[in-house]
Amino acid sequence: MAGGAADPGAELRTFGRFWDSNAQRPYGDGPGSLRELRAREFGRLAGTVYLDHAGATLFPKSQLENFTRDLMENVYGNPHSQNISSRLTHDTVEQVRYRILAHFHTTAADYSVIFTAGSTAALKLVAEAFPWVSRGPESSGSRFCYLTDSHTSVVGMRKVTAAANVPSTPVRPEDLRWAEEPGAAAGGPDCQPPHLFCYPAQSNFSGTRYPLSWIADVQSGRRRPASARGKWFVLLDAASYVSTSPLNLSAHPADFVPISFYKIFGFPTGLGALLVSNRVAPLLRKTYFGGGTAAAYLAGEDFYIPRPSVAERFEDGTISFLDVIALKHGFDALERLTGGMENIRQHTFTLARYTYTALASLRYPNGAPVVRIYSDSEFSSPEVQGPVINLNVLDDSGNVIGYSQVDKMASLYNIHLRTGCFCNTGACQRHLGISNEMVRKHLEAGHVCGDDIDLVDGQPTGSVRISFGYMSTLEDAQAFLRFIVDTRLRSAGGQTVPQACAAGEAGAPSAEGGGSRGLSPHEEALIDARVWTESSSAVHAVAVPPPLCEATRTQQTPSETAAAVRDGDLRPHIVTNLYLYPIKSCAAFEVTRWPIGNQGLLYDRSWMVVNHNGICLSQKQEPRLCLIQPFIDLRQKIMVIKAKGMEPIEVPLEENSEQAQICQSKVCADRVNTYDCGEKVSSWLSTFFGRPCHLIKQSSNFQRSAKKKHGQDQCPGMTATLSLVNEAQYLLVNTASVSELHQQLNASDQNGKGESFPMKDLILRFRANIITNGTKAFEEEKWDEISIGNLHFQVSGPCHRCQMICIDQQTGQRNQDVFQTLSESRKRKVNFGVYLMHTSLDSSSPCFLSVGSQVLPVLKENGGCHNIPASEKHQDVLS
Repeated sequence: MAGGAADPGAELRTFGRFWDSNAQRPYGDGPGSLRELRAREFGRLAGTVYLDHAGATLFPKSQLENFTRDLMENVYGNPHSQNISSRLTHDTVEQVRYRILAHFHTTAADYSVIFTAGSTAALKLVAEAFPWVSRGPESSGSRFCYLTDSHTSVVGMRKVTAAANVPSTPVRPEDLRWAEEPGAAAGGPDCQPPHLFCYPAQSNFSGTRYPLSWIADVQSGRRRPASARGKWFVLLDAASYVSTSPLNLSAHPADFVPISFYKIFGFPTGLGALLVSNRVAPLLRKTYFGGGTAAAYLAGEDFYIPRPSVAERFEDGTISFLDVIALKHGFDALERLTGGMENIRQHTFTLARYTYTALASLRYPNGAPVVRIYSDSEFSSPEVQGPVINLNVLDDSGNVIGYSQVDKMASLYNIHLRTGCFCNTGACQRHLGISNEMVRKHLEAGHVCGDDIDLVDGQPTGSVRISFGYMSTLEDAQAFLRFIVDTRLRSAGGQTVPQACAAGEAGAPSAEGGGSRGLSPHEEALIDARVWTESSSAVHAVAVPPPLCEATRTQQTPSETAAAVRDGDLRPHIVTNLYLYPIKSCAAFEVTRWPIGNQGLLYDRSWMVVNHNGICLSQKQEPRLCLIQPFIDLRQKIMVIKAKGMEPIEVPLEENSEQAQICQSKVCADRVNTYDCGEKVSSWLSTFFGRPCHLIKQSSNFQRSAKKKHGQDQCPGMTATLSLVNEAQYLLVNTASVSELHQQLNASDQNGKGESFPMKDLILRFRANIITNGTKAFEEEKWDEISIGNLHFQVSGPCHRCQMICIDQQTGQRNQDVFQTLSESRKRKVNFGVYLMHTSLDSSSPCFLSVGSQVLPVLKENGGCHNIPASEKHQDVLS
């Protein structure tokens, strides 16, 4: 690492100079064209930093407009009919096939296009139709080999081959690179048995681009994935690669090439293709036949003659012909806006290399790296690296910060990225050092693909991935860098979360302007431009100065920091506040005494706001939900909803069973029966939010059961029903815990504003039902059960917090300091508060919770579920 602190202005090279010396200019004819393109075609990205193009890229506005106009002006019938509209469809689809082949620099003389539901369906088709030869006494049979750095859909092909008694062999990238056998013969064209080797042109995990020369090497026998004689065929998984790069099949004639079009165009989704070499097509075998694939067949006996065309033979039923027609407009838009795939390749790689080099240069004051990047290249050229950066964020001790936590923080900056293992367990294992045994251990710990269990015993189960598309800008890259700098190299300062500027907005920095105004001088100093050289793109570590505002914190125990808490203080626990949240994600309704129902506090989270598609809205997507104030009047049996600038509106507490129309909704993956509360309140909410919304209520005769948490035994009497809550009937928060966080936040306040987070406002952020005046911070996490008056509750576990705690419940404004401070102080998982469930409830008489009631907690014993006789229970009660 180079020594010395970076001078913010001394050696800093602007991105404009970097762009001029290392890449082509942005798309279009004149300066500012990329900014204009974003404003014109992707206005919906205003304020959003979208960095998941490897997951799905975005379609431009004009593409959808032109496609819609096409549909409105033409009649497209079923292509299997012979009428005029059907012939138009057939001819248009065939024209799109030619367009696809031209895009990949080949023709119908060499390749056929089989439309599928996506690249996964294309892979499945190959697995089922390939002419496998089973092992037998006279033949060693076929072999199926795949690179370990392959998508799940490739690895899944081995289940099909296993059913055909064909063994599969995973091949590590480093092994294939050195598996050359000069002069080895592949055998004649009819040499048996046939083998198949699959590998990705680009890793969807790291963006590594594998040599396209492998195609000819394996086909000719110069490289062998396995020591098996026979004829080798190659399947090139191009789904990730072709999203940002040209592919020339004339130069690299793979036998099979599966693709997904939404990766290239953003629209349509659910449509892909298998490009099949015409040399190989006659070898493919097919068992099932569907509509449109038969030249002739008999219903009464086993007689079937397939159509001669490869596409017609394998496209069962009517293809998604309108989506195929949409591809024509996708190609038009791509070429019109960018000038072609080579321009896209240069543009996206330049952004990725800039971001990679900047990230690699970031250091904590102690010299420790801020991120760990998982890559097989140093981003030297687009030949070896795609516009994908895979990383984990580290603390200053080198420990990984869980990807779920990073994702939550990124959302506060309106940054959309991807986390996990990205359906590529092989690459994930190799880069993160996860053994097969660890994968099994993670599963036993409750981790499954796609969840938010990001650390098991301190070891990461996945990582963070950012990726660029043709409409990505310098501002997008710098917004991500600013996010890393702000959250890792700068102490919490109580400032509002910076919002990403859309290209073309006032104050938005410009890639064409010659200066890097997207980052402050201090941030530019942190991302030292000395990493760039005129002749080389190699990455060199640089010294990074400490942040300007560095918090000075001392490690203290909870009892030392909690306000008004002293050692030995054994004051009784008292309920100080009670809140219910009638409408999920809306404002709290504070009460002093409230009835208990079978699902928790009566009417707590009985309603929720949904969008025009019936999807539940939360403050994560719509922070202004906290400005909606519901009030419940039990006597009049109504809920009054208020909001600033709106006339109050009333909603009945119970539905009219004769008029209520039951509809299905989802809450945390659970199906729930609900009913719409009517057009009047829908119009009220739509006016307030400026978009179509509805208010729905859980049906009173629907029972939603609580789920048992992984690794927890179900205690007797614990079968509980839930309202529209996320996990449990109640959430309890201890004021001593809030007080400790409050003190930490104010200690880190560098603005001299004094009390930036009043205790009352801080408590409201955690949206708890029961607030107690505990004696020690986080002592509630040691409780097994509690009693409040004659009511008994089981503690079902801690509440894992999301970015909603960063939203001020009085204003709807975001501030990332709360989440970040809690994350730093609690280490890894951001837990705050505990969930409670009824252990028993006597429904024969009304039950109430009241402010001022005493709370009697029972400590955990060996972490298990246990019952204590009433005569013995008070011996374990903290009183």
